[in-house]
Amino acid sequence: MLNSNAQRPARVQYLPGTFRLLSPGDHVVCAVTGVKIPLHELRYWNAETQEAYASAEIATRRFAELQKKAG
Repeated sequence: MLNSNAQRPARVQYLPGTFRLLSPGDHVVCAVTGVKIPLHELRYWNAETQEAYASAEIATRRFAELQKKAG
């Protein structure tokens, strides 16, 4: 049986400490690198900007960029 969600991006609402699946899929895309992040590996996101990140390093770098822009 084929999985209809394979190779399909999920729509996700990022919340503080958790996220909610709005439409099915098997991955989200890193806001910085464009890399596909399988949902079961999703660990880093920003609820304010509604962005997902592929790693802690990328999330930290993006946070610093956003802080710098906010001045």
